[in-house]
Amino acid sequence: MSGTDSQRRAAVLGSPIAHSLSPVLHRAAYEELGLGDWSYDRFDVDEEALPGFFGQLGPEWAGLSLTMPLKRAVIPLLDGISETAASVEAVNTVVFTEDGRRVGDNTDIPGMVAALRERGIEQVDSAAILGAGATASSALAALARICTGEVVAYVRSAERAAEMREWGERLDVEVRTKDWADAAQALHAPLVIATTPAGTTDALATAIPERPATLFDVLYDPWPTELAARWSAYAGSVVSGLDLLVHQAVLQVEQMTGCAPAPLDAMRKAGEHALAAH
Repeated sequence: MSGTDSQRRAAVLGSPIAHSLSPVLHRAAYEELGLGDWSYDRFDVDEEALPGFFGQLGPEWAGLSLTMPLKRAVIPLLDGISETAASVEAVNTVVFTEDGRRVGDNTDIPGMVAALRERGIEQVDSAAILGAGATASSALAALARICTGEVVAYVRSAERAAEMREWGERLDVEVRTKDWADAAQALHAPLVIATTPAGTTDALATAIPERPATLFDVLYDPWPTELAARWSAYAGSVVSGLDLLVHQAVLQVEQMTGCAPAPLDAMRKAGEHALAAH
């Protein structure tokens, strides 16, 4: 995995990885920034193969994006991680410094905050989260920055409920949990963050109030989800998973290349074009 002296490399790792939009977004940024000697690839790497992959990286490597199932598995392989990554025990960005260190960060959390800020959401007095997986903990960490009151998480099991309350304590967010059977109540919150897999929230689309506030649905393919489409039809504000993907990628590009600001609009257009073609 060596390259020429001038070449700089980056990539996204995960398993499965074939449908990742990260190469589209990062390559669009390189083109816009005039970084003709930079390349960005994707590699299907699972937890078992990760140490070996790291072991063969040469000095031409600038950084890595990480998706499931590697966001926690990578931490022991790093020289340090940011406070943001430590807060949720998840790394989605690795930067290789000039002195040879491998430093982990989490751009999902500030990416969520930036995506909301772009839609004029600077602060909310309460919020609801649908789901309790890894993305839900990132959502809680984002809400720690912008929510002044209670967060209600709608979950399917007592175990998940306990996990979300524990994350709330760690992140200093007031978290109350409710059963998924009551999830329609979430739709009345000033900010609803849906972190569940495709199809999970479809049944809630018929329960949207007359004047919904803001929905942040972290999915982007297929898009729009049933919930997001109906939310828009009711004139509610919708933030998509592509918004999140682009904003977290902007931060990755800036960290890996040292070029700021990264070209948000060009990256978003490239992502939209790729999804439309797909």
